[in-house]
Amino acid sequence: MNTQAKLTLLGAGPGDPELISLKGIKALQTADVILYDALVNEQLLDWAPAHCLRIFVGKRAGRHEKQQEEINRMIVGYAQAKGHVVRLKGGDPFVFGRGAEERDFAKAYGIKVEYIPGISSSIAVPGLADIPLTQRGMSESFTVVTGTLRNGEISPDLKHAASGQSTLVILMGLKKLDKIVEIVGKSRGGSEGIALIQQGSTSGQRVLVGNLGNIVSLQHSAQIQSPVLIIIGSVVRNRHFEQQIWEDFSHFIYAQV
Repeated sequence: MNTQAKLTLLGAGPGDPELISLKGIKALQTADVILYDALVNEQLLDWAPAHCLRIFVGKRAGRHEKQQEEINRMIVGYAQAKGHVVRLKGGDPFVFGRGAEERDFAKAYGIKVEYIPGISSSIAVPGLADIPLTQRGMSESFTVVTGTLRNGEISPDLKHAASGQSTLVILMGLKKLDKIVEIVGKSRGGSEGIALIQQGSTSGQRVLVGNLGNIVSLQHSAQIQSPVLIIIGSVVRNRHFEQQIWEDFSHFIYAQV
């Protein structure tokens, strides 16, 4: 047993490489192996020492379950053979990142595990698009929901959350946009504000704003692409727009709500 075997579950943040924590950078500087995901900004790999192995383990469509098993085995194998494995994940490892599964698998083999939080896209990306998740007198809470479950269905939590007035934040939901709009619209009506944010916090960020009644048709025209975060609620309608600033449609698309 390698007494130096260690796993660090590290959150890389929403995409901007400057949004990682100082503690996260120190972990990268001591890594022997980095296993990183598709949503990780690869500039972060430059913090690793020269001897460090940098291995891409982004999941491929249709193979999520099998590939997760492979990643679990890689974590244990590299930790036992090399020492310090950093599992670098977009956002935060414990927010739809399957970090708990990797933690449990590593601990079952006697490997020490450290968790370093990352800034979750569910919180950061709306704010970077000037959309607060809560605002006094308008929204006193927010709910974060995954757009697609393991079986391909929409989480029943969305229907429950839609019945209230909290801000809804939906990750990995672009392919289910029409169904999401249908579910939430039954409780909130077609005038409820909604925003789609593509590649939030990066130079490729694009924002599409509309309402539940028109967002599907707007999306067909705008062709916003994954990864996308969806925000629904009155805070979207209250966003502070400035006149004449949104003429560059490569970055922002606005529809009157």
